Amino acid sequence: MHPAFLPLPRRFLYALKPASWPKLLVPAIVGQALGVLAAGTWSWGGAAVGLGFTALTLVYIVLLNDWFDVRVDAIKRQMFPDAGAPKTIPDAILHPQSVLLAGVGAGLCALSLGLCGELLLGRSGLGLASLIALGMLLLYSAPPLRLNDRGLGEIVEAVGVGALLPWFNAYAQSGQVVAPELLLVLPGLTALALASAIASGLADEESDRAGAKSTITTQLGNLAARNAVEYAVMAGAVLWALAARIGVGVVSPFAFSAALMVLLWQWRGVAAASPMALTNAFPAIARYKQALHRTLWSSALTLALALLLLRALGVGVR
Repeated sequence: MHPAFLPLPRRFLYALKPASWPKLLVPAIVGQALGVLAAGTWSWGGAAVGLGFTALTLVYIVLLNDWFDVRVDAIKRQMFPDAGAPKTIPDAILHPQSVLLAGVGAGLCALSLGLCGELLLGRSGLGLASLIALGMLLLYSAPPLRLNDRGLGEIVEAVGVGALLPWFNAYAQSGQVVAPELLLVLPGLTALALASAIASGLADEESDRAGAKSTITTQLGNLAARNAVEYAVMAGAVLWALAARIGVGVVSPFAFSAALMVLLWQWRGVAAASPMALTNAFPAIARYKQALHRTLWSSALTLALALLLLRALGVGVR
């Protein structure tokens, strides 16, 4: 059945793209783990604020991105009517006004939760951090800047997903603005988020060009964009390897080793899928992105769980 004919709750669930949720949830879990390491204790309130803010921000981002990108999405549906899944607004799954109102409402709820965290948990500045995090989407998608149309969207996404979101969760959990654990983990995580951001443009190469949207893929082409994805993953691995070396006594190097082993093991799927992920080869690009995300998310989760486990065992930590 076409999603437009589903009941309203299922249409909203479809519009929220559940397969993409780990893109935000995994960095949030990493941030929570880093907050526990920094504080040495678990805060249920910090978990509720951080993860609740992440869930609401996810709704805000997904829906408002669809609303701001409706023109380019419509171009893709016209150019490739049988490629990819139906689009929320061009395929009449939800009314544009419903998408806008639900997205704005989720953003306001996320901002309110950040303010509650500041007031109830004593996390000074958490409300401002919430506003900055939500404002990054407006820099990314909204006029007049629309950085996602001007070739800077991947950088904004990488900073927001790979650095700001996990930092927000770590601060909500621990109350520490700067902790050595953050400085060790977040650079590598940001590089991995950059890889994911670049890969998201592979399936939209020709429609983005037709819509005058500038991404790394439209600027450099399919092959160079895939190379950039893979270089970013390598950079993330190198940064985590360096963190394991310089962070001895702060966090256990064995946690980074475990994450890197998972990353390298899963990388086989990325390497196998890459040669087929050519321009407009939509099923092959989807397989490539699935393999990439499996690599990124499993390695990041492994790092978070290993850091917590080894901290509980008192192995290689301060």
